[in-house]
Amino acid sequence: MPRPTTSILMPIYNAQDTLARSVGSVLGQSRDDWELLLVEDGSRDASPALAADLAARDPRVRLLVPGGNHGAAAARNHGLSQARGRYIAFLDADDRWHPDKLARQLAFMQENQIGLSYTSYARLTPDDKLIARETAPARLDYKSMLGPNRMGCLTVIYDSHRFSGPQPMPDLPLQHDYALWLRLLRLGGPAFGLDETLAYFRVGVGTLSGSKRRAVRDIWKVWRKEEGLSRAQSLAAFARYAGHSLRHRVFQRPDPSGLTFGDDTESSPEQPPSPRRG
Repeated sequence: MPRPTTSILMPIYNAQDTLARSVGSVLGQSRDDWELLLVEDGSRDASPALAADLAARDPRVRLLVPGGNHGAAAARNHGLSQARGRYIAFLDADDRWHPDKLARQLAFMQENQIGLSYTSYARLTPDDKLIARETAPARLDYKSMLGPNRMGCLTVIYDSHRFSGPQPMPDLPLQHDYALWLRLLRLGGPAFGLDETLAYFRVGVGTLSGSKRRAVRDIWKVWRKEEGLSRAQSLAAFARYAGHSLRHRVFQRPDPSGLTFGDDTESSPEQPPSPRRG
């Protein structure tokens, strides 16, 4: 089997209701030179059997079972250790991609000699109602990322050849992706955004305030411990983070049109329109 161009890392934990659609969005890519690494992280539902069945159907899909439950960062890192592709991409087991995501984004990177990129994406409710579109900034550097994380994990692709090989995520419960983006920006310069809606993020049911507090705690750890920022620098970054979060809550309400992205609509990720720009 030829070496894949892109390795896609997908941690799995209790995802029996969404896994098939997420994997299906990869199988449906218009560009087919990829491998999908499913990392089973100790699920207690039917996910392991479902993942095994999906992997048995296509040799590009590989199931990895390291054993136990170690969290998303450890699962992604385990997948990364087995990755064979030059480009590294990320997709969770409840999110989806537009069929042209890999084709459009890799062309964008290769034509412009970009090492780290991200795209715009849609935030959806569990029943596929559009909450908001997250627009990709044209360019992000290290300084501009000291604050809110403007790079959606499900949209990011990086060229491992530009960063001395694959780069693992720090072992944090939350914000491990953000910590990796900061490291990549330090190592390889700015990241560039493709303003096309090429991914669909499913917002979980009942996000708890405790999770938000843990996210703030972990982002503080990223600044202070991973990046070695002073307390004053971290407070300045937190002010930018808090300001962005407030604006996000005020201005991003559910779309009043009731637009859905389900299986039987014209805007379905499985039967989508052309990628939306802007």
